[in-house]
Amino acid sequence: MDRNEKSKEVERSIITTYRKKIWNKFIQGITEYDMIKDGDKIAVCMSGGKDSMLLAKCFQELQKHGKKNFDVIYLCMNPGYNEVNKQKILSNCELLDIPVTMFETNIFNAVDTIDAHPCYVCARMRRGHLYKKAQALGCNKIALGHHFDDVIETILMGMFYGSQVQTMMPKLYSSFHAGMELIRPLYFVKEADILAWKERNGLEFIQCACKVTEKRGLTSQDVVGSKREEMKNLIKDLRKVYKNIDVNIFRSVQNVNLDTIISYRRGDEVHHFLDDYDERGRAKQANITVVDTWGIDRFPKN
Repeated sequence: MDRNEKSKEVERSIITTYRKKIWNKFIQGITEYDMIKDGDKIAVCMSGGKDSMLLAKCFQELQKHGKKNFDVIYLCMNPGYNEVNKQKILSNCELLDIPVTMFETNIFNAVDTIDAHPCYVCARMRRGHLYKKAQALGCNKIALGHHFDDVIETILMGMFYGSQVQTMMPKLYSSFHAGMELIRPLYFVKEADILAWKERNGLEFIQCACKVTEKRGLTSQDVVGSKREEMKNLIKDLRKVYKNIDVNIFRSVQNVNLDTIISYRRGDEVHHFLDDYDERGRAKQANITVVDTWGIDRFPKN
């Protein structure tokens, strides 16, 4: 099979075999969270892994069949990949007919001097470089390949290790790059379905590809996965008991009852349930109805 045929086969699988589990979920995320508007110029950020490669193919299909009028640049930052990994990314883009723009940085060398949390620092630096390059190319948005499992893992990591209830948002404005916005169109797509798409099409992508990991003799699980891998394994075990446990975890952050929360933050403000506890209590008791032991209203209070 030549390159053109392979690319078309991969594209067809997204809107046929994986229409329900990938394409429809991709469209759901964009529609439900209003991610794309007419006139947008979006940098689809590609790391070379399965998630961002799928994201790029979905955007190509969206431009063919979608109703929005927008432009796309397929952007890949090279943080210092070895030559094998760099060429793997470029050859996959050629195989899948993705017109990638690659630019160079020295992030891996910079992070190599950091002992504490190098992956966190690396991720922050990557994000900054992507924003800056995308903005220079006239883009107003960057699209990242985070998927549904990333969202669930982030919720649990925040609870277990961050002592807070938070989630990975489907979109957000940049705090440091005026006029720039981040979107996550694979927000509802499950990782298992991305893996199935990859394997069905016989595709091979890079994984961690980090020089710091290689140099220190660590695996990607050692560096990135300590906590996130714990969450992956926990969710995997929980799914054995109840297959929709991940969906319920996600719905929990869509259905927060502030009347039952001890305290919450909104920007720099902290709100505590005691702030208006007495006021709410008096209002509640003013509407109390006397109920007999059988639970039947007998004496409504005026």
